[in-house]
Amino acid sequence: MNEFKDILAKYWGYSKFRELQEEIITSVFQGNDTLGLLPTGGGKSITFQVPAMVKPGICLVVTPLIALMKDQVENLRKKNIKANMIFSGMSPREIDLALENACFDPELKFLYLSPERLGTEVFRQKIKGMKVNFLVVDEAHCISQWGYDFRPAYLKIAEIREFIPKTPILALTATATPEVVEDIQNKLLFKTKNAIQKSFERKNLTYFVKHTEDKFADLLKISTHNPGTGIVYVRNRKKTVEIANFLRKQKIAADYYHAGLDMQTRNKKQEEWKSGKCRIMVSTNAFGMGIDKPDVRFVVHMDLPDSIEAYFQEAGRGGRDEKRSFAVLLINEVDRIKLAEQVEISFPPIDKIRQIYNALGNYLQVPIGSGREREFDFNLVGFVSQYKLEILTAYNSLKLLEQEGYLTLTDEIETPSRLHFLPNRDQLYNFQLKYENYDAVIKFLLRSYSGLFNDYVRIDEDSLAKRAGISKEELVKILHDLSKYDVIEYLPRKKSPFLMYTVNRLDDKSVIFSLANYRDRKNRLIKRIEHVLNYAFTNNKCRNQLLLMYFGEKNPYRCGVCDVCRQRNELGLSNFEFDSILEKIKHALSIESIELNDLVEKACFPKEKTVKVIQWLLDHGKISYNKHNRLKWSHTLNENV
Repeated sequence: MNEFKDILAKYWGYSKFRELQEEIITSVFQGNDTLGLLPTGGGKSITFQVPAMVKPGICLVVTPLIALMKDQVENLRKKNIKANMIFSGMSPREIDLALENACFDPELKFLYLSPERLGTEVFRQKIKGMKVNFLVVDEAHCISQWGYDFRPAYLKIAEIREFIPKTPILALTATATPEVVEDIQNKLLFKTKNAIQKSFERKNLTYFVKHTEDKFADLLKISTHNPGTGIVYVRNRKKTVEIANFLRKQKIAADYYHAGLDMQTRNKKQEEWKSGKCRIMVSTNAFGMGIDKPDVRFVVHMDLPDSIEAYFQEAGRGGRDEKRSFAVLLINEVDRIKLAEQVEISFPPIDKIRQIYNALGNYLQVPIGSGREREFDFNLVGFVSQYKLEILTAYNSLKLLEQEGYLTLTDEIETPSRLHFLPNRDQLYNFQLKYENYDAVIKFLLRSYSGLFNDYVRIDEDSLAKRAGISKEELVKILHDLSKYDVIEYLPRKKSPFLMYTVNRLDDKSVIFSLANYRDRKNRLIKRIEHVLNYAFTNNKCRNQLLLMYFGEKNPYRCGVCDVCRQRNELGLSNFEFDSILEKIKHALSIESIELNDLVEKACFPKEKTVKVIQWLLDHGKISYNKHNRLKWSHTLNENV
């Protein structure tokens, strides 16, 4: 354990571990399959990065979040820890080199890869030559069809275990219901059940739900009364700009962020927000992954999320410094209708899905019977325009085809320009002698960047051209010429979603769509939405209790500070007094309906206090009068209030 603490101090600058980090590290280091459940901001990456630095070999990290993958690899490299990644958009040669390095470079400690890579033949051949110390599965809830973000590619992870039978697996997630916790361990073939879990309770986070007809006015109040840093989440890109402009007009330093922005712009916005130059970031759910800013004082949701898990993770980005922070959900009746409509939008008819699958093959010019493991730049807007499709119908059809295992669709990815020299130094020297007109540029590249023979190196054409004293167009032409001569592989910057066929393209009539799976997924979405609506529109149960009970915690305490608890606090009763009177009332009404005066007497508490509790129960619909003017319990008697 001292060795772990030395590594933690040397590379991360911390003197001690957070709660449960040590326990998870010890468990996996001893060779045990381990599921670690730590809330957002709980330091999940430390639980595998520290032990992997101690144990010889390479740590494989499977994650679906390419932005997070890039962020973690960059952070490791800044610490002089050698790490690499494989994701959609890399060339076959680039992938092959990364896998070769994982086999033969003893200094390479981490290889991050997307789950789709695990099913490829090239990866399965290469893993046999790797000395893998840990197999880490981040966002492990994605393996469960009961979870809110099922990814079929995750099911391939268990198959990899046969190639590394002695390697322990560490699965990590921030949010999982008890059902999903069980399913993760089963699907990953845990030798022994072993879930290490921290309570989901965030004692410093105050949850509020505000019913309002003017969300902008309420957002302005929140932003004015809470002087610290904030995040405002919305569902679409257009609203990020609209709300950020509204706040700026009110003299509040705000900016917007979404996945449609280029990498340079996103990085600049992130840095300005982290440094405090921008106080409030208005964003889609693209913002937050890997951004560990401890002093976020409030997180506001302007729209209803489509799952409790998503809300909990996003709200959990507030108050990571353990100081008081607020998670506010602004809602109205229109939100209820919009969320209900989401079900039908998310599940187009199966015939429509088949039609879109067929159009996709034609758009990408993939012949029937081919295409497996081929990757394509994919322009969704261009696709729907060409075939006159509705964009949400097309997108949701592709996601359902992904869940059935026919293809994989990534979010939009921006990859920087990269360069790699292909011949060895002697071969390159001979080329320079033969083609003297390229000699100066080759020497300039070798002076400008190190490691060009060993790996793909990021380049910036603008700054290179400026330093070389030529135009960018001229430089790019030379790089393309050198690529044609197989002197370099030059991969220009691009920004695109990627689509990969996981099985050869089929005739659309041969696309088997399980009706049972279709109905099950639709029903699970309906249930998730019901839980969100229950959280948002219930006004008689502690918000903290609702969240904790959703994640399977038994008999959680009321927080005393959420909007519901504050209403109850206004009664002037302690929790003990309120609960004691409530139990008496429940017991009495479980036997028969009772007149008001008789119920007050049966409670055996001071009359004014008992009347306050009865009035509260009436106001919140828990009890009501029957036609004989007697009080009765309106809900099931065994529910918590």
